[in-house]
Amino acid sequence: RFGEETYWEDSETEKDEQGNPKRDEKKRPRIINNTDPAWKKTPANLTDEDYRKFYHELYPMNFEDPLFQIHLNVDYPFNLTGILYFPKVKRTVDPKQNKIQLYCNQVFVTDSVEGVVPEYLMLLHGVLDSPDIPLNVSRSYLQSDSNVKKISSHISKKVADKLEEIFKNNREDFEKKWDDIKIFIEYGMLSDEKFFDRAGKFSLLKNTEDKYFTFGEYKEKIQILQKDKDGKLVYLYATNKEEQYSYIAKAKEKGYDVLLLDTILDSHYVNLLESKIENSRFVRVDSDSIENLIPKEEKVKPELSEEKQKELEELFKSALPQGNEYMVEAQNLGENAEPVLITQSEFMRRYREMSALGGGLNFYGEMPASYNIIVNMESPLVQKIVESGDKESALLRQVTDLALLSNGMLKGKALADFIARSRELLK
Repeated sequence: RFGEETYWEDSETEKDEQGNPKRDEKKRPRIINNTDPAWKKTPANLTDEDYRKFYHELYPMNFEDPLFQIHLNVDYPFNLTGILYFPKVKRTVDPKQNKIQLYCNQVFVTDSVEGVVPEYLMLLHGVLDSPDIPLNVSRSYLQSDSNVKKISSHISKKVADKLEEIFKNNREDFEKKWDDIKIFIEYGMLSDEKFFDRAGKFSLLKNTEDKYFTFGEYKEKIQILQKDKDGKLVYLYATNKEEQYSYIAKAKEKGYDVLLLDTILDSHYVNLLESKIENSRFVRVDSDSIENLIPKEEKVKPELSEEKQKELEELFKSALPQGNEYMVEAQNLGENAEPVLITQSEFMRRYREMSALGGGLNFYGEMPASYNIIVNMESPLVQKIVESGDKESALLRQVTDLALLSNGMLKGKALADFIARSRELLK
């Protein structure tokens, strides 16, 4: 497509009254579409700088360089050329940004490429050009056309091949890019069974020490220490290194390794991995006491009558903030262990997170937050609190506030009261 633009040119013969060359108004074609775009050239004739320059032509308001690109050039069983770029995705997922432009013989068709490109690949940017996709393209056509389905499948395979190539040829560089492309790969593995199988060759797990492992490497690393009494391999993970620091530290003291799963898709991703990795389970590092995260043997629980259990529940619930549900459980954790721990059920917490992201799990999202209150009956402090039975005891408030504080649940007036009480107890 061409337009027309005006420009001025100095006359070589005519001059004005001051002796300066007269300027003549002229017209020339204005190129709207590049007649020799980068995607029509062979990759051997393009440098990394050429690819970057073309990317910024497509997206002049995007000042970040892409991570890398895939140059598509297929002439059988369908015709397809194009360049797809991997942008930095990080923690956000918005597959409907319309960042991939579709052309037919260099004539722009649409930037709504649902059907041509699998949903998870719409996180990519770039250009696709195929004469096998007609100009009067419609969504119903895209969903039914056999060529379009082949193109979609081919693009998915080429993306997986490119990622595997980078991983094999330069793993160090791949690891540096991992945090920027991780959410894209997880999205693909969750969306497409074939992509999951391909991605198993290059997908990485990152631990809290910023070290990267393939699935096989990590299984080998935790094989000895992280098996529970039932022979299941337990993958411990954290979602925030700072907030869960004390739990991670306790796990490391036991010799355990902790993964970092901190994207918005990870609650879904954990479910997927549990279904794919045989005889394994994933447990968040703050979901129970360290002794119970990977139980090695059956624990002997304190023997409490029904009446004593009820008294224990009422005593500790009286010191906890209103608005949540609490399950009080008496355990024997040892004299030197924490007197009170507050944890969330792995099942309930994970499904609440999945509900927050969507996926037909609103039932869980509408339920009030539920916490497990683990009372260590072997702690001298707990024994003193239980003996007194005083719901107004400063010691009771102090140990429950410490448990709340370690979970980031102590705020506002409750935090100010805790600080004031701490000063009094230190006198």
